[in-house]
Amino acid sequence: MGEGRSIKTHKDLRVWQESINLVKLIYELTRNFPKNEEYGLTSQIKRSAISVPSNIAEGSARAYKREFIQFLYVALGSLSELETQLYIAKELNFVNNIEYAEEHIITVRKMLLGLIKNLKNKQVDTNV
Repeated sequence: MGEGRSIKTHKDLRVWQESINLVKLIYELTRNFPKNEEYGLTSQIKRSAISVPSNIAEGSARAYKREFIQFLYVALGSLSELETQLYIAKELNFVNNIEYAEEHIITVRKMLLGLIKNLKNKQVDTNV
């Protein structure tokens, strides 16, 4: 958030941008999953990934920072779901290597936690 720039929409947030990159990575990673998993684990993995930037966007549109923070925590929960689902996919041999995706998850998690900390430390409790 810092860097002296004004945040106009969720698209200006680096964490939102990085989470969009994570979604693209997940879609690429799941492209070769078994076809019979299209409505099972593959769908769930994609849904969890999409939930991250979606909750960041929805939260940033809220009038009060405590609501924004709540949506950021939901995004963190979705990241944990995604991480677990990727681990399951690896255990089921749908994918060999999830390290690159895990690195992106860690990056987005750190950014979310940093934004939450920043918002909690602000003095005014009315608007974001």
